[in-house]
Amino acid sequence: MTVRTGLSVRVKGPLASYATGVAEDLCERGYADVSAWHHMRLFSQLSAWMEQAGLEPPELTASEVGAFLGDRRRAAPTGLRTERTLGPMLTYLRRVAAVPELVTAPPDGPVERLLERYRDHLLRERGLVTTTAAQYLVDARMFLRERVSTSGQLELVAMNGEEVTQYVLRECRRRSVASSKLMVTRLRSLLRFLHLVGEAPPLAEVVPMVPGWRASGLPHALEPEQVDRLMVSCDLETAAGRRDHAMLTLLVRLGLRAGEVAALELDDFDWRSGEVIIRGKGNCQERLPLPVDVGEAVTAYVVNGRPHSHCRRLFMRARAPLGGVTSGAVKAGMPPPRWRPAEQACTTPSPPGGAWVPAAAAAPGRSGSPGRSPSWRSRAAPGSSHGRYWGRGRGPGARRRSA
Repeated sequence: MTVRTGLSVRVKGPLASYATGVAEDLCERGYADVSAWHHMRLFSQLSAWMEQAGLEPPELTASEVGAFLGDRRRAAPTGLRTERTLGPMLTYLRRVAAVPELVTAPPDGPVERLLERYRDHLLRERGLVTTTAAQYLVDARMFLRERVSTSGQLELVAMNGEEVTQYVLRECRRRSVASSKLMVTRLRSLLRFLHLVGEAPPLAEVVPMVPGWRASGLPHALEPEQVDRLMVSCDLETAAGRRDHAMLTLLVRLGLRAGEVAALELDDFDWRSGEVIIRGKGNCQERLPLPVDVGEAVTAYVVNGRPHSHCRRLFMRARAPLGGVTSGAVKAGMPPPRWRPAEQACTTPSPPGGAWVPAAAAAPGRSGSPGRSPSWRSRAAPGSSHGRYWGRGRGPGARRRSA
C-alpha cells in the first residue's frame, strides 16, 4: 500500500495507512511545513525499513526502534538519528493503538528496587509531586551506589554516622552552597525512610548542616521604575510578547512562583467571580482574586496569541511541538537571578502609585503574608544495507539545480 500525504511525501509499507493521520497531527502540533516534511520523510523511511524487515505495526517495539535508528546512524551521518526525533510519530501511533505502548523495564538490582520503594513513599506518604520526587531520587541513587559491596549487595545495616558525614563533606566540596543544602535535605529524607523500613539505623540527625544564611545575599528590592521597564520590554505586537507580558503580570501582581504560573490552566479562571485557582507546593490549591490588569493581560494573550491546541494549559510553547511551558521556560530570557523582581516586589512597601504591588500580598498563604514565605529560588519573571532509504531528497520549496 502506498499513500501520498499533503506534504508531498510518499509512504509505502505497513505504516502507510497511518501517514495522513501523522501528517495532520504534526500540523496540529505547530510544526512548520519544512519541519513536518522532514519528519514525514523519516516516517516513510521507518515504514520502508519495516517492510524490508517483515515487521507489522504491532511488532514495532522499543528494541526494533533502536535497530532502525542504528541502521540510520550508519547510513546517514547527520540529522534525525535519535529516538527523540521519532517521538511525535510514535506518540501518535501509540495513541491510535497502532504500535505497542512503551514498556518500562522493572527495577533491576538492589539499588533500583529500594529506590522504587522510596519513590512510592515520597509520592504517597510525603505528598511530593513527580518532578520533585525524581530530584530526590537522583541524590538517593548517588548515595546508595556507594553502599553496594563487591558482591552486589547493599550494606546499610552497619552504616554509621562517620560514613554519612564523610559523604556529605565530600559532596559539598564539589557543589555550591545552594546545591549542598538541597543535597543534605534529600539525604535526611532518605535516611529517615531507610530507618522507617528497617534497612538502616537512625542516622538522619547526624547529617551536618551546610553553613549559609538564606537572607545574607539577597539583593535590594526593585524600584517601581525598574518593574515598569521590565513590563514594557515585552513586544505586544507578537504572540510570544503577549504571552511573556501575561506571565510577568501574574508574577508581579500576584507574587506567584514560576512553577505556579506554568501550571495554570484555562479552566482555573473563574471570570464571573473574578478569581483564579493557583496550584502551589504540596499539591495545595488556593483561590486568589483576579485583578483587572491581570485579567486583561491574560485575555489579550488567549484571544490574540495562544495557539489553538487540545492542551488546556494556559501558557503554550511558541514553537513546535506545541504544549504547556515549564517553570524553566517562565524564567528563560528574563533578567538575571539577582533581579528577582516579582517576589522582591512582593515584599516591598507599596509606593505612592502602588499599581505594581501584588494584589494578593495580604491573602492568607501568599507571598508577603505570614502564612507563606516567598520562594527566593525562583526567578521573578518570566554503508548500510538500508542506505537507499536515507537519501537527502528535496524539501518543500527547495531549489532545483540547473542541468
